[in-house]
Amino acid sequence: MAGEHAQVEGIIGEGIDPHLFKATTVDVKSLQAADVVFYNGLMLEGKMGDVLVKIARKGKPVHAVTDAIHEDGGYVLTDKAKHYDPHVWMDVRGWIRAVDVVKESLSAYDEVHEADYQKNAEAYVAKLRKLDEYAKKAIASIPETQRVLVTAHDAFSYMARAYGLEVRGIQGISTESEAGVRDIEILVNYLVERQIPAVFPESSVSRKNVKALVEGANAKGHEVTIGDELYSDAMGKAGTYEGTYIGMIDHNVTTITRALGGQAPEKGMNGKLTPGH
Repeated sequence: MAGEHAQVEGIIGEGIDPHLFKATTVDVKSLQAADVVFYNGLMLEGKMGDVLVKIARKGKPVHAVTDAIHEDGGYVLTDKAKHYDPHVWMDVRGWIRAVDVVKESLSAYDEVHEADYQKNAEAYVAKLRKLDEYAKKAIASIPETQRVLVTAHDAFSYMARAYGLEVRGIQGISTESEAGVRDIEILVNYLVERQIPAVFPESSVSRKNVKALVEGANAKGHEVTIGDELYSDAMGKAGTYEGTYIGMIDHNVTTITRALGGQAPEKGMNGKLTPGH
């Protein structure tokens, strides 16, 4: 969105779990040197929270892109303990609202190029609306009884609400929570009862519990496959299509749809996905 007017640098790389991430000295220096800092918010950053607060107190523009979403009391999901679910990007319509935060923040910091930021935001939102429509259509093609998404941790509730899925995570909203033997047993029985054909690992979470689910279901006579890895708290490799937000969601939607019996192109909405990634 910044276009030629800024150099964008990400702190947390591919496959890194933001719930557990700790900023290094180099990361802190990068944040201190930046003109504007954006972060997700809703407690996703966990251990980085104190660092961001300290930088903001020094007068640097530091913005949570979920600010507008947070202010809408009816949108943000919580768990049983009332912890925020920070995974709002899984609902494309929700993430469109984050675009406005970035646009307004950049325009306030660099008023000279406000028109460019506005134009870039409009163009990007148009792409996101196309992505949202693709997600709706693809997931709606999954047989209704199989629209159940079982993943390593509970990162897909916004996607479930937006596109008509039922979602079950082995771990909770944060990967800091641990799944017990009883949690695995309950999900195994659920898979068998509902005859769910696939479960999904995530790029930033250990596969151990997902494998335990498959083994448990198979032992009860129900064959479950492990679907392609989903992107939950991290995107794909930098420089790839899956390393962009649109590519990330395209990959997830396409992978889920095809594994659960729906109809979606093997290479996704834009024909850019790399099968198996």
